[in-house]
Amino acid sequence: MALLDDVRLAVGSRIAEGFFNGTARFAGLHPKARPARHGVEVLRDIPYVGDGKKEHLLDVYRPAGDRGAGASRDPEGLRPVVLYVHGGGFRILSKESHWLMGLAYAKRGYVVFNINYRLAPRYPFPMGLEDCAAAFSWVKANAARHGGDASRMVLAGESAGANLVTALTMALTYERPEPFARRAFDEGLVPRAVIPACGVFQVSDIARIRRRKPRMPGFVADRLHEVERAYIGAHAASPGISLDLADPLTVFERGDRPARNIPPFFLPVGTKDPLLDDTRRLARALEGLGVPVTARYYEGEVHAFHAFYFREKARACWVDTFQFLDEHCPRQDGDVARGSHEA
Repeated sequence: MALLDDVRLAVGSRIAEGFFNGTARFAGLHPKARPARHGVEVLRDIPYVGDGKKEHLLDVYRPAGDRGAGASRDPEGLRPVVLYVHGGGFRILSKESHWLMGLAYAKRGYVVFNINYRLAPRYPFPMGLEDCAAAFSWVKANAARHGGDASRMVLAGESAGANLVTALTMALTYERPEPFARRAFDEGLVPRAVIPACGVFQVSDIARIRRRKPRMPGFVADRLHEVERAYIGAHAASPGISLDLADPLTVFERGDRPARNIPPFFLPVGTKDPLLDDTRRLARALEGLGVPVTARYYEGEVHAFHAFYFREKARACWVDTFQFLDEHCPRQDGDVARGSHEA
């Protein structure tokens, strides 16, 4: 029975992966998807860990004409930075499937570092988060070479990526015992803002979602079950292994006080997203800690709806995202002059 369960989950995962990768590739063929059409240039497959693994590569999306060497000599010319972490249930997808996110932020005037990371179940918790922390340190050290100002960094991601950027924020603001979290904390840099969209903020007890929505389609329930099983299954019952960094929501709900101020959060989610309640809980928990929170609930929208830019509410979500960033991590004056409502 366990073997059949594993086979069913694996097949379902591959179907989902094929759909999202195929959709991303197809959309990328459209003339409007060409970065140059939007004044954006892309530098691909830059290693942020020097081990030669594809999991440790990132792409840089930046406004065309920016030159790292010149910008690094002129601090006033540097742009704010977005470190983007893709979703996919911790076990599928990549920076290539999430090219739209890099393009959208760069078109707006940000230097975007869109990363790969090691995927479960081959690399379970906390390996993907360790990679995010390593990428954060690399971006801090190298952003200026690409025209970015690391002191004005935004952490962004969706779904599993939302979990990872929230957990990374926790590592940067709480003094944690994990070695990689300590190293991240010792960087001494806190992001200006965090944008975890439609996130799974508690990986353990994922069955709680099915209990709230007993009529959930079986395919969706399987994908949620797969998230927990792949990412933390080997660690959930291990003595001495804290799941705090897999379940950042529970830390905030406990009311644990950070060593540094937690930055403002923007939390977009659709009302038909099975993960909706995680966003509601996170908003309440952060507000209880005094963190500035902007939560937006998009009526009738499903999981990761904002990736489907042709939809009206997806475009509205991006407008709301950029309004939030204009308040908490503004661009250069010349960029802001283009208008706070530009999508």
